[in-house]
Amino acid sequence: MNHHSTRHRNTTLSIEDLAALRENLHEQRLFRLEQLQQLTAAAHRPQALSDRRAASQTEVRVKLAASARMVLADVEAALVRMEQGRYGTCHLCRRPIARDRLIIVPQARYCGRCQQVREAGR
Repeated sequence: MNHHSTRHRNTTLSIEDLAALRENLHEQRLFRLEQLQQLTAAAHRPQALSDRRAASQTEVRVKLAASARMVLADVEAALVRMEQGRYGTCHLCRRPIARDRLIIVPQARYCGRCQQVREAGR
């Protein structure tokens, strides 16, 4: 049985692709963990700033930390999918996610089409 005829070239991930994507995900994970550590450390420093500036900086840190946590969760979920052999399949339509898209967004859960539909529905 020939698998190559049923799969499109732009969706098939080679072993090298997967290795590169896994490395990228691990790097992103480390970066986000370090970012969160820095943000938390900054939050515990004594405030020498005026209260208003301190409050606005705290707000920025809270937002940055929240977005870093979201990306971290997505990255970790993608690594789990890799381990389980479910990586690179759209959560909605179950079709393969384009290789080009995964190279840009390795933690993507949805193919480009389903992602657009989700964003349009927000």
